[in-house]
Amino acid sequence: IGVALGAIAGYFGSWADLIISRFFEVMLSIPTFFLLITIAALLPPSIFLTMVIIGLTGWVGIARFARNEFLKLRSLDYVTAAQALGVSNRKIMFRHILPNALAPVMVSVILGVAGAILLESGLSFLGIGVPADTVTWGAILNEARSNTFAWWLAVFPGLAIFITVLAYYLVGEGLRDALDPRLRGLR
Repeated sequence: IGVALGAIAGYFGSWADLIISRFFEVMLSIPTFFLLITIAALLPPSIFLTMVIIGLTGWVGIARFARNEFLKLRSLDYVTAAQALGVSNRKIMFRHILPNALAPVMVSVILGVAGAILLESGLSFLGIGVPADTVTWGAILNEARSNTFAWWLAVFPGLAIFITVLAYYLVGEGLRDALDPRLRGLR
């Protein structure tokens, strides 16, 4: 959702950018954490519903980042040359601009996944959003609060969250290095 809307807003600009950017601002005005708390209060707990809400509200940052990349790249010479040759807008967007914009956007997507993991862990720590019988790292951390003598109940889930988020970050950086066409000549 984010890459597609960001690409359209950034490439076409003008009124399309204005309308889509206002939609981004409306979506940003909905705080994901409080929306999840509200839905958890109204509906029975469900991990699927929690994932869907995180997914439906977490794309806005990626969309704004993709929009900015497309705005930056559409003014470069190779895009102007492709337009002068009569290449269609769709082909320019997906064959010329998207490969150059994909590396930084992919890092943002990967970091968004890490942020979603942290958000879900925080919710499960508070006991919101997932069923009580579902074992999650946040629920284990919550359980460790009452068992202060069992230090491992807090250390290992916290370490697992840290390693997972760090792994996503390193994968994102590795993908950026592998996919960025501007870095291919430097190797």
